[in-house]
This record gives sequence, structure tokens and C-alpha cells, in this order.
Amino acid sequence: MSQSTTRLHTLTRRHFFQQTGFGIGALALSSLLNEQGMGAVIPPSAFRAAHTLLPKAKRIIYLFMAGAPSQLDMFDYKPALIKHDGEDCPAEYLKGERFAFTKGVPKLQATPFKFAPHGQSGNVLSDVLPHLSKHADDLTIIRSMKTTQFNHAPAQIFMNTGHQIAGRPSFGAWMTYGLGSENKDLPGFVVLISGAANPDGGKTCWGSGFLPTVHQGVEFRSKGDPVLYVSNPEGISSEVRRNSLDALKDLNAMKQAEVNDPEIATRIAAYEMAYRMQTSVPELNDISKEPASVHEAYGTQPGQTSFANNCLLARRLVERGTRFVQLYHWGWDMHGNGVGNDIVAKMPRMCREIDRPISALLTDLKQRGLLEDTIVLWGGEFGRTPVNEARGGSKLIGRDHHPRAFTMWAAGGGFKPGITHGATDELGYNVVEDVVEVHDLHATVLHLMGLDHTKLTYRFQGRDFRLTDVHGNVVKKILA
Repeated sequence: MSQSTTRLHTLTRRHFFQQTGFGIGALALSSLLNEQGMGAVIPPSAFRAAHTLLPKAKRIIYLFMAGAPSQLDMFDYKPALIKHDGEDCPAEYLKGERFAFTKGVPKLQATPFKFAPHGQSGNVLSDVLPHLSKHADDLTIIRSMKTTQFNHAPAQIFMNTGHQIAGRPSFGAWMTYGLGSENKDLPGFVVLISGAANPDGGKTCWGSGFLPTVHQGVEFRSKGDPVLYVSNPEGISSEVRRNSLDALKDLNAMKQAEVNDPEIATRIAAYEMAYRMQTSVPELNDISKEPASVHEAYGTQPGQTSFANNCLLARRLVERGTRFVQLYHWGWDMHGNGVGNDIVAKMPRMCREIDRPISALLTDLKQRGLLEDTIVLWGGEFGRTPVNEARGGSKLIGRDHHPRAFTMWAAGGGFKPGITHGATDELGYNVVEDVVEVHDLHATVLHLMGLDHTKLTYRFQGRDFRLTDVHGNVVKKILA
């Protein structure tokens, strides 16, 4: 028996599970070996036993609007902005303020769109969202979001990892680390991307950070090969691939027994998952077999890259057991500094891309009995100013970055439906009621998934880390 193996046998059970990264890796390897390479990564029972919360949700679809949509033109109606449109922004708002691009004393800017209450709840939405408005009674609209970041990349990283500097595990990675996967043939965390560009925060937004890399988000594509490099090279049969993986698994297992490195178990799990995805993913991504009525509802076009296609893929993923599906749709950065990049022209176009598919997704989930235990979360990285940016003297309507107040909404999965939570002042500049910080939102979603955010930790470099760092409170007012 090697020295390292002897040392492992002398560790107490408590100390073993304190070394969480090691415990996860060893358990992953055990699962793989016991089930002939067909097991999924499951967290240790001692870890799950610490979370005694009753989960309301089993899975999450996170619709991330990269670029930061304007809450003032979609969800946060401000009659005072209409009344004072074009006037100088009051001095008390500007003292000590830092804008990303706005200079001098900016002018207050009203929305060019109409707002109205909808449903029995009376939730107020803009006329750029006619389809989503039909679901007003399903929505929990949070008008009091606040962040600490006002540039895109750090704000997106902060919203997705709980910290503005790259290197921390993402929301989805923490979720699969804490809860495992419900489908051994598909990743527990899948990322779908649409829009003209990738998120400014890059792959850090769905990375695993210092968690075992088996927990990082796997990018699926709605056009071409669903997952890059998962197909066998030309001339390599499935049998040859299986034999190769078996040989690699045996070699990696021998090394794992010697050095106890959790990344070796992660490597084995990744190879096995890739092999299984060669069968499971093409079938999943083939949306052409969906009924014509489904394509009509979502506005999908099989074989194309679009937010609509990704919404349908998200439904197909969660009904097959994927724990966390995140859709990134880039294009919401509307500064009004050029033709086509202003609120009047671009906001309706961007909303047309998402409004119908999101409405169809909510309807589809509800009809299939999935919405009650699926969280649908929508939002960007920060908000937009109630003043016109007027960069370079532009006469177009544009809004600068604004971390002090923005809107997100949620549906299903234990959120209280048909309510609006929190409020901003009459100009929409600052939150004045029921502030919800980013860490509060994370804590609340984890709570609904049955996880105590203070106990979901991972020891790294001598300290315990968590998604909410040293912050966060569950927002009980928005729970059903």
C-alpha cells in the first residue's frame, strides 16, 4: 500500500468531507468505476445532509441579457420623467457621481414607449413586450436590484460569480457542485449563446473557477455541431473510441490512486460525458421534430442560431434533467451614440427577438407541469440612467450604465407570482424601497433550490469560499 493511500485511510470521515474538493473528486471516480464509466458526479450525502431546506425548484433557466437592458423602457414606469423630460438632472443626483460616458449636466430622458398594467396582478410593462405582458400574473418583477459594478465585463462576471474579478466559480457551477446532475448523459450546466457577440465577461461567466472543472458550463450550439470537438474524427469508429476511453480511464485511475488529485477524476468524467453526448446531444438539438405549433409559438427556425431556438432548446434540456441552463443574448448596450444604437430604434428590435420566445417558453413549461419547479430568471448586469447620454452631442436617445437601480424578473420555482417588489425614486435613479443586492438574489435562488447559501462552501487556498462570499440575505418577500 502506498504512503498516500495509507494516509487517506487514517483520515477521519469529518476531515475527509472538510477537504471538499478531494471528496468530490474521489466520489466522482468511485461513481465512474462502480458503474463502468457511466456514472454522474454526485455530491457526498454528508454534504447534502447539511442542507435541510425543502426545495421548491429543481432546475433553472437563466435568461441573461448581456449589455444591460433599460429598465426604464421595459419595466419601471416613471411619469415624473415624462413630466420633466429634457430638463437638467437635479444637482443632488450628480454630486460625486461617476458615469461611464456621460459628461457635464445631462438632461432627464423620458421613455418613448407606452406602459400599461396587465393581468389581475396589474404588473406594469412596456408596449415593447406585448407577448410577455400576457404572463404578467406569472412574473415576480424586482424593480430594486442594485450592483457595485458599472462596466460590462466586471458587472457580468459579478452577476454570474458573485465577484467582479475573474477566477470564481459561476452560478451554474456552484449549483451543480451542490446538487449534482439528474441526467448522466447530459451536462448539469449548459450555456446557449445568441446575439451579435459573446458576453463581455467571456467564458469566466460560466467557468468553474477553483471548483473541479466538471462543473463548468458546457456550450451548446443551435447551428452546426452541437458541441465543438465532441464528434469522432474521420476514420474513428465508436468501438475504437470506446476502447481508447477504457484504456485512458484505467491509466487515469491508476494515477488517481497514487496522487489523489480530484482533477484526474474530473478528466475521467469529462471523457465519459463526451462519449455519451455523442448520442444524446444530436437528438436533443434536433428541434425539427417538434410540432409545427411549437415552432409557431416560439418563432423557431431549425438549423439556425437564434434566441428563439435557444429557448426551445432550454425547455428540451430541463425536461431531460439538466440542472442549470443559461441563455446569453448580447446586444442591449444602447448608448444612442450612433444610428441604430439608440433606444427608439434598437429597443423594439431587441425586444422582438426575445418577447415571443420567452412567452412561448413560459407557456410551454406551464403546460408540461414544469414551471412550478423550474425557476426562469431574466435580467442583465446593471441598469440604465434616467438621463440622456448625448455622447459627442448626439441627438439620439441613449442611456448610460447605471449600477444604482435596475430590474430583473423571475417566474416559477417558488417565486411569488404576480407581484412587483421594491421601488425606485420618482426619476428611477436610486432604489428607495426593498433593495436587492446581487448576493441577495443568489442567496434567494439557492434557497429555492434547497441550498443554504452560507453552507454551500468550498475550501480553496486556506479559506472557505461561497457564491455569496460574506454577503447575501434571502429575500423572503418574493417567495411564494
